Amino acid sequence: MSVEDEREPEPAPEPETAPERESGPVDGPVDGPVDGAGLKDAGAVTVIGARTLPYLPLAMFATLGALLAYLWKWPCRFGGAWNDGTLQFTNFCYTDIYPLYFGRGLADGKVPYFAEVKDFADHVEYPVVLGWVMDLVSRITSLVTDGAARAATFYDLTVLLMAACLVGGVLMMARLAGPERRWDALWYAVAPGVILGAYINWDLAAGVLSLGALLAWSQRRQVLAGVLLGLAIATKFYPLMFIGALFLLTLRTFEWRPFLRTMAATVGAWLVVNVPVMIFAFEGWKRFYVFSQERGADWGSLWFFFQQRGWPVLGDPERLSVMGIASLALICLLIAVVALAAPTRPRLAQLCFLALAAFMLTNKVWSPQFVLWLVPFAVLARPNWKPLALWQIAEVWYFFAIWLYLVGLQEGNAHLGITADTYFTAVWGRALTIVIMMAFVVRDIMRPEHDLVRRGGVDDPSGGVFDGAPDRFRLTSTGIGLRTA
Repeated sequence: MSVEDEREPEPAPEPETAPERESGPVDGPVDGPVDGAGLKDAGAVTVIGARTLPYLPLAMFATLGALLAYLWKWPCRFGGAWNDGTLQFTNFCYTDIYPLYFGRGLADGKVPYFAEVKDFADHVEYPVVLGWVMDLVSRITSLVTDGAARAATFYDLTVLLMAACLVGGVLMMARLAGPERRWDALWYAVAPGVILGAYINWDLAAGVLSLGALLAWSQRRQVLAGVLLGLAIATKFYPLMFIGALFLLTLRTFEWRPFLRTMAATVGAWLVVNVPVMIFAFEGWKRFYVFSQERGADWGSLWFFFQQRGWPVLGDPERLSVMGIASLALICLLIAVVALAAPTRPRLAQLCFLALAAFMLTNKVWSPQFVLWLVPFAVLARPNWKPLALWQIAEVWYFFAIWLYLVGLQEGNAHLGITADTYFTAVWGRALTIVIMMAFVVRDIMRPEHDLVRRGGVDDPSGGVFDGAPDRFRLTSTGIGLRTA
């Protein structure tokens, strides 16, 4: 060892301290220590902003659509046309919201389902969640003293609530579509059928709950998905069809635990809001179900056409309920075969659309606002603008046709309306365009290379546990079920 090696090492020079900075704003980047909490908060704000900013334009378009829908009702809301049985049709501004405020006793402070009514038909004819929404808005409206202003306020507040449901539904649809296709939600925001039908009834409330349920499912939050689905079914009955879509994909993937957890939450939520009314106001509660069972073929439905034209069997009123259920069951069976025999597991949105379209085609009534049910699912199932645009043209034609047809039925107003033959062109035009979209979706399922959503390696953006899951059950050409590892 050398002498130099035996020397004690010299102490290392002390690091220079950063010069103190004067207080106040600092231009440019800051050197030196940064407060950890402040950096974390700034990062959180940045993340939130990055997540929400892409959806802001869609929220603005949805708000625009909601405003346009309100302005469309101008002759009724500000011109008084809804007080005239003819003008509300010739101005194409009819709404259920205003007359039901009086017709269901809300103007007199009656509570839906619990009210004493002279006739059973005077009970609210909707599931309980809608009844509670109507009651809540009417209670707020009761603060207005003038009768006419109170009815208009009831309509305005209901519209405001439905507008919020539309904006929320558009944003949820954008999330379901995935980051690459979020702009597909523009259809739900400003589609002509949506603008024309938005405020005829309370359907947008069921729409936002249904989309919320599917969004929760896509995020693998099965309990929340079930709660929202149960509330949706307790608002309008059509979300019940989505259970079949979930079941079929569960059968293909054997993801039974998430499915059963969701179903338990669905049943629980439905019971929570229904059982109290069933116990204390059963007569009012059953109004919706009795009405649905006993009602005849009504406007817009294919059954209405068959009856008006006197078709044998299909036009028989005595067989209507049986034929409606049987035809729906048959179409659902065909959908199940397609779902289980497809070479690749279908996407959840595809099956939801097919099931919902089958429900609408076979229903006893097909109101113009039912377009609100189908728009988000039709777009999520197959975001191709050509068939969607064709369908919207048919929906717009039906919207005008139904009011002109009703005017033509009024005594002395035949010259203001259209004939039954003309009206039925709109009925069939709407049905056929939906059948065309269903055929394209089935084609995409059986030949997945045609599916626009699945291009680029995407599987099922809204599928939740189904997204990327392997097939464990499939029907072969021989009809034998196969289970794969």
